[in-house]
This record gives sequence, structure tokens and C-alpha cells, in this order.
Amino acid sequence: MEPFVSQVYFGDLLAGTDEAGRGPLAGEVVAAAVILDPKRPILGLADSKKLTEKKREALFLEIQEKALSFGIASATIEEIDDINILHASMLAMSRAVALLAIQPEHVLVDGNRIPPNLPCGAEAVVKGDARQAAISAASILAKVTRDRDIVKAAQQYPEYGFEKHKGYPTAQHLEAIRLHGVTPIHRRSFGPVKKILEG
Repeated sequence: MEPFVSQVYFGDLLAGTDEAGRGPLAGEVVAAAVILDPKRPILGLADSKKLTEKKREALFLEIQEKALSFGIASATIEEIDDINILHASMLAMSRAVALLAIQPEHVLVDGNRIPPNLPCGAEAVVKGDARQAAISAASILAKVTRDRDIVKAAQQYPEYGFEKHKGYPTAQHLEAIRLHGVTPIHRRSFGPVKKILEG
């Protein structure tokens, strides 16, 4: 896939942002923003979904150690149900950018939309997590954080198997909701959960 290079911004204070957890039926949506340090390159950055869990965990630490700045934020389950997952994802990304200790001069956003309220110019980059290093780094921070959160929830709700499916709508997960009901961490506005609640 063709690497992405901005045609409008050529400096170093470039932030990448991405979210994790748009598809699951449970948990918050988590986003991260990262400004990489050109003097401290990180090898092996890629779309977080293409990396093994072990590799993601190692990169998670390396990114935090070497980046010029990073921010990790989320949108709550209530916000997801209230404003829908797309708007909640945008909200989480703008929150992550706002947490950067260094103000970016330009933001690259994974996907085809730009969150509102960014502090500077921005570009949407389709498949950016596979094409641009700062977005890849953000995707890794967001995914590892979200996975850790949902695994923590698995301890509270052991009968749902969150540690296995991470909240995605697998047959096992849907069966668990049918048997044990909807937990406070389930997204009530999502079709399969809504159907069970209405059923």
C-alpha cells in the first residue's frame, strides 16, 4: 500500500490519530494521538490489527518512550449510545489530540472524516493506520488500551468471555447476553444488544 505523505504540511509537529473499538458491543471507544520524534524512529509500526498482541504490547511501551508527545482518551458507553459510535469516535479523537503536551501544527486522521474542534489543520487518510507512521502509532496505543480495559471488565463479568472476543459480536458473546442479560458496559444502541433488550 502506498505510504501517505502530506502535500500541505512539511514540518515535524505532525500528529496522527486513530480510534479502536468501533465495532464491539461493549466498552468505551478509545482513541490516541501521537507526535513522533523524527530523531528517534520506531521500527515495525503498522496497522495495530495486523500485529500480534505481543508485538503491540512491546510497541506500546516504545511509542510512549520515544514519541515527542502522545494522548489517549475515550468516549463513554453513554456517549456512544447518546450521539452514536461515529460521533463518539470523533469525540474521542479530538480529546486525544487535546491531551498532547505539544500542540500539533497538523493532524492526520485515520479514515475519511475529520473530528471537529481540532486545534490546527487536518487531513483524513483512508487506511492511514497502514500508510503513515504516526497514525500507526496512535492505532497501537488505542488498541492496546482498549483491549486492556475490556480484559479488566472480563474479571467483573466472567460469564461473558470478554477476554476472548474483546466485546465483538461473536456467537459466544451473543449467547452470553441472551443467557445472562445486558451488563452496564454493553452499548444499548447497538443492534444485537437492542434486539435482546426488546426481545
